[in-house]
Amino acid sequence: MAILHLSLISTITCSQRRRTTKASQDSVKTQKTLIATNSGSSYRLCPCGRRHFIGAVPLLTLSPSYAASSSTEDFKSLRPPKPDWYDELFAWSMDTSMESYEKEISSYKMKLFDNLVGKAEKVLEIGVGTGPNFKYYSAIPNVSVLGVDPNAKMESYARKSAAQAGLKPEDFSFILAVAEAIPLENASVDAVVGTLVLCSVADVTRTLNEVKRVLRPGGVYLFIEHVAGEDGSFLRLVQNVLDPLQQVVADGCHLTRCTGDYILEARFNGGADINKASLSSLAYLSSHVYGVAYN
Repeated sequence: MAILHLSLISTITCSQRRRTTKASQDSVKTQKTLIATNSGSSYRLCPCGRRHFIGAVPLLTLSPSYAASSSTEDFKSLRPPKPDWYDELFAWSMDTSMESYEKEISSYKMKLFDNLVGKAEKVLEIGVGTGPNFKYYSAIPNVSVLGVDPNAKMESYARKSAAQAGLKPEDFSFILAVAEAIPLENASVDAVVGTLVLCSVADVTRTLNEVKRVLRPGGVYLFIEHVAGEDGSFLRLVQNVLDPLQQVVADGCHLTRCTGDYILEARFNGGADINKASLSSLAYLSSHVYGVAYN
């Protein structure tokens, strides 16, 4: 899940991601162009074209086979069991220490969630945590949210946040699972939301493949993630030093992941718009990427 406000972190540096060959790029008919935005630099992966959201869907169906694997083999291998006190402490910390961050990031979130209004009703949120995003669902008519998180202690906080945001109990479901093995059928949701999640999953590529699998054609993936600072920067040096401790105290959170590259390399059918931002409230986690990927 995301970050512990008081935590520290690592010596892991992002290895250079290999570029795919030109022939491979041509085969999927995509190209990546650098564009400017008001909030900073931005990347756009422009494929043949984008599809629009489809309309309402009958329901969020759980796949028994995926549910079983996520709750046993995958769950244990991808997120080794932790003491109850650790999970409870982390959930409490996320609920009580992120206020300044949520205030600063709110304008970015409002902009992203506008993409769902009138276009998505069935939403999956991976790494739902304590539910800081629920207030942004209130503007979406007929929305129902399925929240996936590997920390069972998050559920009570998430349900409280859902109630405060005006979500009816029947419109929010919490499921204990890892994002690398989402217990949903293929093409079963209109949108997937993930904020401060890819920093802590065990396998980023597998998680993004799962996001694409559960999204309906024309659906979207909304994301906000803290990422590694620029190579050679003082921020990156600090991140490299603190990263190992961050992983221990913040439930596997990595400070030096090049998450934007992972999202681009996932090759969503409709491409991905990735914007950069720097937030002052998180110090050594100030570098962020946010945007939308189109299935």
